[in-house]
Amino acid sequence: MVIRAGAVNRGPAAAGDNRRAILAAARRVMAERGYRVPLSTIVREAGVSQGVLYRHFPTRLDLALAVFEDNFTELAAVAADPGPDAFPRLWARLVELTVESSAFVEMVLDARQELPGYRGNARLLELVEATLPRAQEAGSVAAGLTPADVLLAWRMVFGVVVTAADPGDIAPAVARVRALLPLP
Repeated sequence: MVIRAGAVNRGPAAAGDNRRAILAAARRVMAERGYRVPLSTIVREAGVSQGVLYRHFPTRLDLALAVFEDNFTELAAVAADPGPDAFPRLWARLVELTVESSAFVEMVLDARQELPGYRGNARLLELVEATLPRAQEAGSVAAGLTPADVLLAWRMVFGVVVTAADPGDIAPAVARVRALLPLP
């Protein structure tokens, strides 16, 4: 039997690398083609088999939740900054992530229906609640702005992203939404 160089089956030792490859591929492909992209596209991009994908992520939602968790980790790191500029940076990054990966916001919508205990919206609200008062005290954000207002503005940005007929229209429309609101 002839074994090709580089074609060694590493078995369980490859599990961590496979998982990372799947997550990286899912992030890229879902950002480009949306949440409902065929999983076979992600498998090809990751260089793994369909079985490996399902071993790590039994459902599309499981895969998207794992990818989206990276977004929450990043946002939580921004919110952990005790300074008054944490909220403006949190808001800016939230808008960027929404534009970059609207597929994952679609996942949140699915999670609400399929996972009654899903806390994505509550977690986002907690990050805003932790940072907004400091920005208001520093005078960089309007005093009357509420966390609910911020989440409404975020949903407006998401609406622009998912309803734009031409991807070139997204950035100017999001900039206009941001200009209409008393947010940094």
